[in-house]
Amino acid sequence: MERQNVTLSLPKDLLKKAKIIAVKNNTSLSGLLCDYLARITKEEEAYQIAQTRHRRLLKKGFDFGLEGEISWKREELHER
Repeated sequence: MERQNVTLSLPKDLLKKAKIIAVKNNTSLSGLLCDYLARITKEEEAYQIAQTRHRRLLKKGFDFGLEGEISWKREELHER
């Protein structure tokens, strides 16, 4: 996999905490960021796929076996 260096500007206290987390996870700061970015991009891609699938399903509609005829009125369903 081809890699590219990037420059980040982070608050010092955040950087210090992130380095500690990286050490605890036996990785580098670069590895920690790479894993995190890979995870959130994978989640975003999965969300977009699900959203597209659901929109397609909603556009298609559902067959409730009514053949286009609704045999009741709203008022009948909500009688008190």
